[in-house]
Amino acid sequence: MKATRLYTLLALMMIFAAGCTKPDEPNNGGDNGGGNNGGGTTPVMESVDLGLPSGTLWATCNVGADTPEGYGDYYAWAETSPKDHYYWNTYRYCKGLIGTLTKYCNVATFGYNGFTDDLTVLQPDDDAATVNWGSDWRTPDLEQWEELINNTTYEWVKQNEVWGLAFHGNGQSLFLPAGGYFDIRGLTELGECGYYWSNSLCADDPVYANYFIVNTNGAFTSDFYRRCCGFSVRAVRSAQ
Repeated sequence: MKATRLYTLLALMMIFAAGCTKPDEPNNGGDNGGGNNGGGTTPVMESVDLGLPSGTLWATCNVGADTPEGYGDYYAWAETSPKDHYYWNTYRYCKGLIGTLTKYCNVATFGYNGFTDDLTVLQPDDDAATVNWGSDWRTPDLEQWEELINNTTYEWVKQNEVWGLAFHGNGQSLFLPAGGYFDIRGLTELGECGYYWSNSLCADDPVYANYFIVNTNGAFTSDFYRRCCGFSVRAVRSAQ
C-alpha cells in the first residue's frame, strides 16, 4: 500500500467526505470503545522481553484489546480515541480538508493559512498508547520497529482463528494480528495485513505518517500513509 501524492484527486475525494460508518468487525478481545480512559484507572498491561539490544519491552496486545490476537481499537495518527469515520473531515488536527493541518506540520503548503510548528514526533498528549495506558507506554518509533525486525525471527501464523505475524526472540513470542485499517471506505484488508503506526511523520510531507506493516511477505517499515486513517497501535515501554 504505497502512499501516493495524487493531490489532483482531492476534488473526487471530497465527494465522499461524509466518510464511512465503522462496522461491527470482529475484535477478538478488544472493546472497540476504549479510547481515552477519561481519568479512570490506568489498565495494567503485560509486556514481553524479546531480548532486544535496546531493552525495549513490547506490549502483548494492541491498545484497545485484552488478548494478543484482539484487533483492539483503531486510531488516526495523533488521535487518542477510536471513532466511526476516518477521513480528513473528522480528523482532530485539521480544518476538514487535506491541506488545512493545525498541528504537526512542517510544510506551510499543508498548514491551515500557512501554519507550521515543525513538530514531527507525537507528543504524549497525542499518543494513543500514553493516553490510554499511562506514561510508561508510547507508540514505537521507526528505530524500534526496525530493531524488532532485525533481532527476531518471524512467521505468518493463525492464532485462535486470527491471522498475523508472530515474532520470536529470547524464548518469547509476540503476535501482531492482521487487523487491516480504516479509511473513507471503512475497514479493509482485515485478515490480510496489519497496519501499525509509528510515532513520526513522513520527513517531507506532513500529510503522511510512518507506519509498520505485517503480512504474508513479512514485516516492513519503509512506507507511510495518510494520518487521518485508522491504524492499530502496539505500545512499547522501557525496561524497569
